[in-house]
Amino acid sequence: MTTSAAPGPTAPPLDAADLPRLQRRTSGVLMASQMLGGLGVPISIALAPVLATEISGTEALSGLASTAAVIGTALVSLPLAALMTARGRRPGLIVGYGIGAIGSALVVLAASVRSFPLLMLGMAAFGAASSANLQARFAAADLAAPDRRARAISLVVWASTIGAVLGPNLSAPASDSFAGTSIPQTAGPFVWAGAVFVLTGTLIAVFLRPDPLLTARALAGPAEQSPQGRSLRAGFAAVKASPRARLALVTVAVSHTVMVSIMVMTPVDLGHHGAGLKLVGLVISGHIAGMFAFSPVMGWLADRIGRLSGIGLAAGLLSVAALLAGTADGNHTQSAVGLFLLGLGWSAGMVSGSALLTDSVPQPARAAVQGLSDLTMNTAAGVGGAAAGLVMSTAGYGWLNAIGAALLLPMAALALFTGRRHPVPKEKA
Repeated sequence: MTTSAAPGPTAPPLDAADLPRLQRRTSGVLMASQMLGGLGVPISIALAPVLATEISGTEALSGLASTAAVIGTALVSLPLAALMTARGRRPGLIVGYGIGAIGSALVVLAASVRSFPLLMLGMAAFGAASSANLQARFAAADLAAPDRRARAISLVVWASTIGAVLGPNLSAPASDSFAGTSIPQTAGPFVWAGAVFVLTGTLIAVFLRPDPLLTARALAGPAEQSPQGRSLRAGFAAVKASPRARLALVTVAVSHTVMVSIMVMTPVDLGHHGAGLKLVGLVISGHIAGMFAFSPVMGWLADRIGRLSGIGLAAGLLSVAALLAGTADGNHTQSAVGLFLLGLGWSAGMVSGSALLTDSVPQPARAAVQGLSDLTMNTAAGVGGAAAGLVMSTAGYGWLNAIGAALLLPMAALALFTGRRHPVPKEKA
């Protein structure tokens, strides 16, 4: 059977028998884009606080560079979702990486003229590339069968491992490559990041064809092809109407906030207990491995045992992680195990929550709802990360972990309530 999309941007005719092959190709392109795009962000973000200190002349403002990037990621989520809703995944991802490349150029310019406001603007635009990276996981689910959506999402998340691990280690060589030039060495990584974002956008433009979102619409029933159901307002209405979508939104936001809040303060706590930079790096590397390397396992579990069970696993892992990290008190091995489990819990929550969100809303509204999810997630994490420093300075690392664990209780309760009152249909779990 051959179908065509609703009025507006359309996908080419597609035989349903070709869908598995197209899904594999789409996943391959998205994984490649994640490897590249995921490399561009960490290669430079590690030096953003150093660059902010150099330009502003005070360490008090060093954290604002990373904060600006987080804010930019959150602010661009809905506009990118609106563009994807109207035109498809390709234009949205290309624009996201394009804005990120422009942001990189502005950061380099800010370093050259020593302008702190321009640095903040550049870092905010730089955050658009992170938003594109996040949106790519949903593109992987557009053509996936309902019982394989979590695995499709998890493979794209897994592809981020390469960039997440290699990126920070490439910061120094990227800086050294501009020694003796007019570009400040601390801005050098942003030159490389901008080039990586351009390359990633080009990869998407050339190879992400046909567009997975437009193709999914073309294959949907006529009742789900109405353009009226694709607006951001329709996305908000879809979340309001679906208890499972609200649970998914809460899961992604809480999991990400708990992870970020504990993770950003762990190096400080380790330093207070005599850990050197090498040990801190090993602990954080283990945490990153927990976040990304095991995401295919989390995807398989979410498809096999159900989204709600995956969310329960996330709550359990994050709770144990907070307990271990918060009570380590100088036991570096216990801290390392806690941070590894923190990454695993984040992975379970992100994959299960993202799959449940995709399951729970009508196809036309999915792109808008997914943008709303990323906006909520990054806003909550930005607030949590900022508050973590205040809690750490006034109450200590143990209380920070206790508060993080407490945030998981409403998520777990909502999952239990939703499972009993609004069970997930078998074909979608």
